[in-house]
Amino acid sequence: MNGDRSKQRYVSTFKLQLQPSRPPCAPKNGTRTTDIRTSGKCSKPDSPKNLDPPVFIKPLEDCCADEGTDLVLRGVLTGSQPIKVVWLHNGERVHFGNSSLNGHDVSFVVRECLPEDAGAYTCLAENDAGRTSCSAAVFVRDFESMYGVTKIPTSASKSTAENGQSSQTSKAELHKCNGSICTSPAKFVQQSPVSSPKEVIPKKRTNSTGPVLSFQNPPQHFEVKVGQTANLTCSFTGSPPVVSCWIRNKEQIVDGPELWTEHTEQSSTLVIAEATPQHTGRYTVVVKDRKSSAQHTLTLSVIDRPEPPASGPVASLISPSNLVLYWSGPCYDGGSAVLGYELELRNQGLSEAGEWKKLTAKCTSTSYQVSSGLQPGQEYCFRVRAYNAVGESDPSPVSAVVKMEEPDSKKTQEEATQYSCVTIDSSHKVTDHYNLHEKLGTGKFGLVFKLSHKETGRVCAGKFYKGRRAKEREAARKEIELMNHLHHPKLVQCLGAYDHKPEMVMVMEFIAGGELFDRIVDDSFEYTEPGSVRYIRQILEGIAFMHQQKIVHLDLKPENIVCVDTTGTSIKIIDFGLASKLDGNTALKVMHGTAEFIAPEVINYEPVCLATDMWSIGVICYILLSGESPFQGNSDAETLALVTAAQWEFDEESFEDITEEAQNFISSLLNKDPRRRMSCEEGLAHPWMKKFDSEILSSTKCLSKEKMKRFLARQKWKKAGKAMLALKRMALLSKNESSATLSSADLPLSPEAEDALHSLERKMQGPPQFTKKLEDQKVARGSCARLSCHLSGYPDPEVVWLCGDEPVEESSTVQIEYDDDGCCTLILSKVEAEDANVYTCRATNDHGEMLCTAKLTVL
Repeated sequence: MNGDRSKQRYVSTFKLQLQPSRPPCAPKNGTRTTDIRTSGKCSKPDSPKNLDPPVFIKPLEDCCADEGTDLVLRGVLTGSQPIKVVWLHNGERVHFGNSSLNGHDVSFVVRECLPEDAGAYTCLAENDAGRTSCSAAVFVRDFESMYGVTKIPTSASKSTAENGQSSQTSKAELHKCNGSICTSPAKFVQQSPVSSPKEVIPKKRTNSTGPVLSFQNPPQHFEVKVGQTANLTCSFTGSPPVVSCWIRNKEQIVDGPELWTEHTEQSSTLVIAEATPQHTGRYTVVVKDRKSSAQHTLTLSVIDRPEPPASGPVASLISPSNLVLYWSGPCYDGGSAVLGYELELRNQGLSEAGEWKKLTAKCTSTSYQVSSGLQPGQEYCFRVRAYNAVGESDPSPVSAVVKMEEPDSKKTQEEATQYSCVTIDSSHKVTDHYNLHEKLGTGKFGLVFKLSHKETGRVCAGKFYKGRRAKEREAARKEIELMNHLHHPKLVQCLGAYDHKPEMVMVMEFIAGGELFDRIVDDSFEYTEPGSVRYIRQILEGIAFMHQQKIVHLDLKPENIVCVDTTGTSIKIIDFGLASKLDGNTALKVMHGTAEFIAPEVINYEPVCLATDMWSIGVICYILLSGESPFQGNSDAETLALVTAAQWEFDEESFEDITEEAQNFISSLLNKDPRRRMSCEEGLAHPWMKKFDSEILSSTKCLSKEKMKRFLARQKWKKAGKAMLALKRMALLSKNESSATLSSADLPLSPEAEDALHSLERKMQGPPQFTKKLEDQKVARGSCARLSCHLSGYPDPEVVWLCGDEPVEESSTVQIEYDDDGCCTLILSKVEAEDANVYTCRATNDHGEMLCTAKLTVL
């Protein structure tokens, strides 16, 4: 049909393809028509000349690294320069590590990697000729795995982990690259010329800005109780057809009687009829529409009552009327955090064992001091239950029978302490003699776990050193050797040591009372200046003994001053990892410590001496009385500058109720010149130490705890340094970087998601269908006629309009619109009588052809 209906017109049968990455312009169905908008020969796409797209000739490889070691990923690229490289971690652009592209060698390095650094890493490479990507899986073993607390999935890695062999098998549909998943670079396809002078290009959908496939506020976490029905629903928007599926444990979920999926074009739901703990885990929904794909991972927690505590209570510090009980938490908390423990006791001294009685239901830790309800000389058994938000566990194993002491047999702990030198045991593991319980803490050296002796039941603490390198093992040996010289009631004692490669462990006293400053801010604790004197006196006594042995601690700070128990005022000094024995012939210089507590000579890298510890005691005393740090700056650099200059003063408000003797005591310690600082002996003889001996302590004014609480809050943030680094990384990853050059559609999917997409691609396939058919129309001469229908099908159908049996040609008065949403419209402007006819829309794709007709009548 001619657009202007006045004269016959012939147009060249070639089409010029200007988009190099689009499919060939030749129609698949061979439909012939005429396009008046294009003339001339059909040429090849305008691809860049003499440019090669990037290709990985040596791909990234999966690897395993230990926490704290360096992680290195390497690959080799070919292709025309310049090549732009972007690294992704779990599909998100990285904001940590060091990326480099040296010639054809590409690498990515993460220094001192953390467990949070594990996951899928992808290298995206792009130049003007195309784009490619290569992925590798990285596993990071945490300290717990390395020391046997949890199952280690892989063997120990080298100190610096580089590309290693992957055990993961690629999917059959994916391109294989030595165990890594690579996507082929974009290539340019040559356009085949149209052979017939009468052939026209079928109309294709326009790529208008329709709805982009995206999730709408997807949930991150679901929580259900055991036995309940779980409905995991994710909503999204996209361009129909939209299909979806769910993945768990790298396998696509198949519908069954216990678990099935429900799908619409706006949402996808995974239904678990009756949830069990085995259903706990991560689930991924993969969604695909006709233009793109997306995935979202969420976590399902199926919560239940916790299991019983793993061990029965163990008693220690037994006196005539009180004792301290310790136990291990449950192996499985039911999927919901344990909120506390309920302790029960039974009197075994009666002629018949009595009933179990509740001792307390408000214990929030795995230790408890029983200070009431016990009779001297009586025998008792104990058991404990754990509880969470769901309910209470069954009881733990029953403790051994505990006999309370008689009143006249009471001894203080210090009197009962027997000291012995420790020899490192190289023929046994620590677990040969001790049971391993929960983790108590972590540090640069390694981890601390609670232990209990298998024969005596004595509760101890085990310091697990990293110990993989000779330097680390030597440092551990040095600390153990030093502690053989530190036998004093105010210093924590070493009870044993084990060197069984790869682990090295020191067994120490278990100190149950917690950090001193945490005790002070407890609402039930009295916080006064006389009480502070008692604590400082004990610190001086312990450090004085160390100094008599010519040993300097070098890491005195509040965290290393702990209370012996939860009720008394006795303290002990811990952590001698940085301690050193002074040699009168060789000057000792160090560069370590905590900024707020180290002395100026440490920062200046000058020789340290016994007086170096006295500076730290002065800072601790200042904080103990005021709740403020004398050298606290806005940053570590500012803090170090204040310490170096020894710039400090007594805050008028904070020291309003503090005696002059206390201020003089602090001033005698915070002196920049080490020679002018008090020694421990001088400190113990200071008037402040004796000021309150004869006074009535009940009349002493209580000090405010608010500033101390703020100080502790700041310290807890600093102590979480590595955790904060990881949080910062995650925060950066979660930001929506407006400057990012890669869209979400470019981000690679996991291998199992790629496999699911192939399945969804097949699921989307279907022949053309008219969801809205053409309707007959009657229009007046000279007016505009619009014949509209709506199409579905995948791949997108191509359409040709026919007037009678002749193809319709677009012109100034004839237009064909085929929108992104599937709406196809033939527009005839200024119709004449000869335009009256039967019009047909013919839709074709790989799966078939469909026709829809309507009659146009011109009045």
